Amino acid sequence: MERPNAWKTYTKKQLKELEKLNKNYRAFLDTGKTERECVAEIVKQAEAAGYENLDKLIAKQQSIKAGDKVYAVCMKKTIALFNIGTRPLVQGMNILGAHIDSPRLDIKQNPLYENGDLAYLDTHYYGGIKKYQWVTIPLAIHGVIVKKDGSVVEIVIGEKEDEPVFCVTDLLIHLAGEQQEKKANKVIEGENLDILFGSLPLKNEEKEGVKKGVLKLLKEQYDIEEEDFLSGELEVVPAGKAREAGIDRSMIMAYGQDDRVCAYTSLAAMLEVNEVEKTTCCLLTDKEEIGSVGATGMQSRFFENTVAELLEAAGEYTELTLRRCLKNCRMLSSDVSAAYDPLYASAYEKNNAAYFGRGMVFNKFTGSRGKSGSNDANAEYMGALRKILDDNQVLYQTAELGKVDVGGGGTIAYILSLYGMEVIDSGVAVLNMHAPWEVTSKADIYETKKGYVAFLKHA
Repeated sequence: MERPNAWKTYTKKQLKELEKLNKNYRAFLDTGKTERECVAEIVKQAEAAGYENLDKLIAKQQSIKAGDKVYAVCMKKTIALFNIGTRPLVQGMNILGAHIDSPRLDIKQNPLYENGDLAYLDTHYYGGIKKYQWVTIPLAIHGVIVKKDGSVVEIVIGEKEDEPVFCVTDLLIHLAGEQQEKKANKVIEGENLDILFGSLPLKNEEKEGVKKGVLKLLKEQYDIEEEDFLSGELEVVPAGKAREAGIDRSMIMAYGQDDRVCAYTSLAAMLEVNEVEKTTCCLLTDKEEIGSVGATGMQSRFFENTVAELLEAAGEYTELTLRRCLKNCRMLSSDVSAAYDPLYASAYEKNNAAYFGRGMVFNKFTGSRGKSGSNDANAEYMGALRKILDDNQVLYQTAELGKVDVGGGGTIAYILSLYGMEVIDSGVAVLNMHAPWEVTSKADIYETKKGYVAFLKHA
């Protein structure tokens, strides 16, 4: 069943809407290259749309009612937004859930060293990456350093044209004979993904002059001591803005589109939908790329605890109503899928692959090699979603992540399904997934946002 290409169906009005959405999406990507930056931007947009901080309402012992819009944040890295409907919360919610973390390099807690009159920052890569893709490209540093007195130093270096950039070095081709004999996963070792940080020594310093010069600059420009790295969260990401791609400007090329493309379309849909019968929720989490672990990952109790607080503020809370509320939810696990790449056709099964321009993607199941680690959605749920999308003229397709024995992947879907709620993966197809620069189709972004709006209103 070949699905239609969305570009062939658009009116001038729809094309205008599409371009506006994608322009705003590029701005979101440029503003939010880390989880902290994403949450800060989401809070800004949510408050502008009338959302209030749930913690502040709780502190005031203020109740919530239909029409109220609230949000809750966990450690500045995960956020949940709720638009309270006219139905009791015990009847469940319509949830859009995505993640806002992306593969990157994290700077270690004791990172700075000098070798060969060069200063480096030691790193540990985060998430699944092809390490060789991260060498010789311009990199930027984003994050925070928290001092012992509690003050926070926000760091962004490498994004403006007048700022320096950084890189991971590679061996010149003339000396790389032995290196090129290695397997791809060994060409660049993880311990060699260190950031070239400086080369100018302090005068009259016989030992580690470059390191001391770097520390002097950090003190002067950021009031940072070497020990302050111990309480830092610094992420190394590709430097540069999201760009339109293709001579026809039909695509977007940017860092972090897995999964910020689904996070942004979920947010845009959430802020667009106002009066609802069934409470709607947009849940944007951290740590998915490393198993959804930790206090800010989907496996934490943040979401469950927040729903309990909602029920209490609505005068509905009991342990049983919490369980019933979660069981009665319907969710789209908003995550990306692999777009068919004809240059690597042998990795895909063409009849069950996602294609650029054919709309939002549904993965009934994920997992790998026998659906290991998968959420496998019910056929009844997929049938209901098909009706919603067709009734609202949303173009969509179904896919799986490559051939059965080639690979696979996971999302947060299986974690939410543990509550007994209906969950299915849906999102945008991506080329170059997990590479420093990923590519998406503007049409798929537009259709996915439309699909999320239809889901929030009608699921």
